[in-house]
Amino acid sequence: QVQLVESGGGLVQAGSSLRLSCAASVRTFSNYAMGWFRQAPGQEREFVAAINRSGGNTYYSDSVKGRFDISRDNAKNTMYLQMNNLKPEDTAVYFCAASSWVGTQIIAARYNNWGQGTQVTVSS
Repeated sequence: QVQLVESGGGLVQAGSSLRLSCAASVRTFSNYAMGWFRQAPGQEREFVAAINRSGGNTYYSDSVKGRFDISRDNAKNTMYLQMNNLKPEDTAVYFCAASSWVGTQIIAARYNNWGQGTQVTVSS
């Protein structure tokens, strides 16, 4: 079981940047593929970005590609999401998740550990 805690959310203006962090309490963080998902009010949870176990492969949704950057530090048991040029439509609760599947996982059903989420609000 992996315990995940997100931090770094907040209220910012459009065009600003934020960096989210996801701290994992687990013996071997590098055994898990990681991902970020988000959920806006009244909408389903959607995939944002994913990274494989080593950090050597990443994948992004079309809506954030070129603006967001996912990374991980396996020595610190932490994953990050650098979000640049934020837009009002990025407003959502952002969740980090851990998957025991090999590879870069973009399907929520392949993640079996989830954090509680951190709110990101972007004003226009």
